[in-house]
Amino acid sequence: MNSKALEDYLKVIYKLESSAPSGKGVQTSAIAERLSISQASVSNMLKKLADKALIEYAPYYGVQLTLSGRKIALDMVRKHRILEQYLVERLDYSWDEVDAEAEILEHSISDKLANRMWEVLGRPTHDPHGSPIPSETGEITACTLSALCDVQKGQTVVVRRIKNRSPEELRYLASIGLTTGVSLEVAHCPLAKEPFRVVIEGGLEQVIDYQLAQFLMVDGG
Repeated sequence: MNSKALEDYLKVIYKLESSAPSGKGVQTSAIAERLSISQASVSNMLKKLADKALIEYAPYYGVQLTLSGRKIALDMVRKHRILEQYLVERLDYSWDEVDAEAEILEHSISDKLANRMWEVLGRPTHDPHGSPIPSETGEITACTLSALCDVQKGQTVVVRRIKNRSPEELRYLASIGLTTGVSLEVAHCPLAKEPFRVVIEGGLEQVIDYQLAQFLMVDGG
């Protein structure tokens, strides 16, 4: 089995587990959509991962990582996020460029190199998008955040994380000054799934699509 493919699958399953319904594993369709491949191909790979005891897989229940599978997934997440932070801080990449580069490099660097980069950066706890960097032992600091779409009109919050957005969306957010650490006030909450209007750090009012607002994680609301 290709080790890169194995690592990619485990990382995707790890990321999807947090959004899986309670009492359910990650569904094959969700993995196929995230990786842009057929469900038949996913099912074939899942059987191989189960044979290696990296996942527990039941056709109608879904997929769940075993301890061994989670360890590999968290190692890949750690390397990916350290690489993203290094590319931004030391090589002047913008935050919309780093995901694609880190996807390539994460499979090639050793734990020793990743840890050295992390030390040189001052042991950061989060990547440029606000996602937590797992520790060397695979622990992640818990932090309770709310999605912007759940914030009420008139509330002022601080953006802490932008979850899994495209380069185009990240460029748009940067163009209106909405990055991690920025405070904003919700000027209008739609009754339905319509755009939000927010005022960013006392500046001009800006429009945020409802779908995007679901992935902007804030605190202070």
